[in-house]
Amino acid sequence: MDLYNHRLRLHADPSRVVVRPFHISSTALNGQGQSRAQRMIDEVLAMSAVEASEQLSLVLRDFEARHWQTRRVFLTRYREIAETHGIDDSALGDEKRQLIGAYFCHEYSYAAAALMNPSAVPHYDQSGMPEGSQRILMSLRAVGEGHISSVAFREGIITDENELILAPEPPFATAADAYGIDGPEMPSGPVTVHRDRDSTLSGTVIFPITEAQSKGLEDLRLVHFTHEDGSHEWLGTYTAYNGARIQSELMRTRDFRAFDLVPMTGSAARNKGIALFPRTVNGEYLSIGRQDGENLYLLRSDRLDHWDDGELILTPVYPWELVQIGNCGPPIEVDEGWLLLTHGVGAMRKYSIGAALLDKNDPSKVIGRTREPILAAADQDREGYVPNVVYTCGAMRHGDKLFIPYGIADSSVGFAFVEIEKLLSLM
Repeated sequence: MDLYNHRLRLHADPSRVVVRPFHISSTALNGQGQSRAQRMIDEVLAMSAVEASEQLSLVLRDFEARHWQTRRVFLTRYREIAETHGIDDSALGDEKRQLIGAYFCHEYSYAAAALMNPSAVPHYDQSGMPEGSQRILMSLRAVGEGHISSVAFREGIITDENELILAPEPPFATAADAYGIDGPEMPSGPVTVHRDRDSTLSGTVIFPITEAQSKGLEDLRLVHFTHEDGSHEWLGTYTAYNGARIQSELMRTRDFRAFDLVPMTGSAARNKGIALFPRTVNGEYLSIGRQDGENLYLLRSDRLDHWDDGELILTPVYPWELVQIGNCGPPIEVDEGWLLLTHGVGAMRKYSIGAALLDKNDPSKVIGRTREPILAAADQDREGYVPNVVYTCGAMRHGDKLFIPYGIADSSVGFAFVEIEKLLSLM
């Protein structure tokens, strides 16, 4: 396969840290005495102004250079704690407020273990782009302490010369905020998180918020969706994992400032890996899913957040996919039909990426599929957390090519370009 692999690789980086809420029990042990949280608050309130200033200075010496607007973060956290614990702060200075906030925060390295499974879509801002260039937006699965997965983003530019230029990451990362949600009891149901007004998207991380997501937001498959009225929205399906159960959920945003995280319903939503078509077809919402862990199905719905059982369209055929097949992101519309990247699992649990072409008007019809993988683990990218895996959660079209960001061994991220015409000729 004539595929151009870009030299750039992204790797896990333990130096990428954010400040997150540190939840301490507000319930007294055995129902008697003070809770740990109240005891800590009272200790700070009892400090003299000089002692509180000295203690805050020690905290800032260790952490202020590592985080963005650290004092403001501490004050924000303090306001949450004050509301929860009914603190009378009428005569409380900023330093004690910041110190209390600091005691209820901790530092988290969100990509210390792995960075993997990206997806790419056209950026919402294409202003100033010369002909042949396109600004892109990528999601990445970042894995940190406790193997908890979160969603990170990177912005960049691709050209028709197979160039990739990523915007630099800001020195500080910030966690998207779910206003009004705090405490050890995680909420259920839909939630909305907000990017900090002063943070870039490349410096924003979305962490698990609800109980269903508590152990991870996994494998976001982004798609730039065009509604029937001509309006646009960026959608992403992902797997919410709580350590015991999985469920498919939907991320929705129109501006990458506010993100709705919505649990999906229906029998198909109990599985992972749903990938949405970028528009309706014959008035229906469509997606590709794997209901049985082995084959691919076409799912139909009258709602974006409800998916029931679908129609079988692809089963394992070739040696490189005999164990199972799945999608590698949303179908991509080309003149010839819907181009669907797939992943196949073969002998020794080796993951490879292939492709299929679906009929444009009736995507249940498979026009063709690749006999061999278009991308497989090579000697230089076999090793990692899970060896012998290449995997993408979504490619995007750029002119007559596909831009394919892909995970390597569940550890790092690589990038490839392939001409659509050459890819179709392999089917």
